[in-house]
Amino acid sequence: MGMVGGSLEAFIGAVHRRGAMLDGEIELVCGAFSSDPGKSKATGEALYLPADRVYGSYEAMIEREKALPEGQRMDFVTIVTPNFMHFPPARMALRNGFHVVSDKPATLNSEEARELKKIVEKTGLIYVLTHNYTAYPMVKEMKYLIKTGDIGDIRKVIVEYPQGWLFDLLEATGQKQADWRTDPVRNGAAGGVGDIGTHAENLAEYVTGLKIKELLADLTIFVPGRRLDDDANMLLRFEGGAKGILHDSQIAHGEENDLNIRVYGSKGGLKWRQLDPNTLVRTDQVKGQTIIRTGVNAKSPGAAAHTRQPAGHPEGYVETFASIYRNFAMALRARMNDKAALGAATGGLGQENASGTAYDSEVYDFPTIDDGLRGMLFIDTVLESSGNGAVWTKFKQ
Repeated sequence: MGMVGGSLEAFIGAVHRRGAMLDGEIELVCGAFSSDPGKSKATGEALYLPADRVYGSYEAMIEREKALPEGQRMDFVTIVTPNFMHFPPARMALRNGFHVVSDKPATLNSEEARELKKIVEKTGLIYVLTHNYTAYPMVKEMKYLIKTGDIGDIRKVIVEYPQGWLFDLLEATGQKQADWRTDPVRNGAAGGVGDIGTHAENLAEYVTGLKIKELLADLTIFVPGRRLDDDANMLLRFEGGAKGILHDSQIAHGEENDLNIRVYGSKGGLKWRQLDPNTLVRTDQVKGQTIIRTGVNAKSPGAAAHTRQPAGHPEGYVETFASIYRNFAMALRARMNDKAALGAATGGLGQENASGTAYDSEVYDFPTIDDGLRGMLFIDTVLESSGNGAVWTKFKQ
């Protein structure tokens, strides 16, 4: 792995490094950790990388790594920069033959996302977007129960992502995360919607298997002096007739990171919260509530494959990144080897499936460029709806 961004003072870069290396499948071999060469050098030293594999720019890293012999150069690039710097290194890496893992969103805007999708399709390389919340075991279980008809036809979807950390003008203090996430130049045209609303959209479509076909959005900037939305309320219409509500907020006092989703069907309902990730609740008007727990009574192959801790031990945030990186590593190794030879290296997770390949996308899945483009089109649709006075707007294509 070669990393773009993720200096010592960054937040998400360290999370990606921990997740990527958790299973012993991936090794960090080089990096361009900051646009400041001095910061990049200091980060490389702290990570015990050789000086000649620490670069002052992503362009230099990609060019010099490409010149190394196969087997010595990096195999893929991980991008953990602010949003405006996701597309340029991804484009260059793909055009130079390197696979890409990127923090979300895929790009700054939908035009870049469309171009990136074309590049991914043309090169045939693997592109992964770290919508990490879909990798929790109980999210996999929820998806499985819905797909197999356990709760019947979906009628109602409620997904929420409240935070409180931007309740005041934190960006005015120089706090790094608040500074760039509220800057339209570096973050993009949507604030909270782009940062956490896209996670809610992705989670809702992932577990239900349904696409949002139109929405009504009402965005607000509550904090005086802020340039991007910090609160959003939406009504959703899904394919197949299901209705939904999506709410995200970064000014909800006292809220930490309470991503949660409820799905109600004709036979029952399901509820999951990121703050209690090991628990999935099945609701039934006649039978009452059934508690499904990670490592105890989950049924799905996906939940089993992504359960990392013994029963009763919480599955964590870093582990969700680890599962996405592991699944990507399995896919990449299967491609490199062109055979199913992963058993020992992955603890038995890389067994052959019916097609004879070591990577089973139904169980060991990960978000792709399609999810990335979908997220950017979601932002476009929300901005148009809210900008036109909170009116029903068809999902962009």
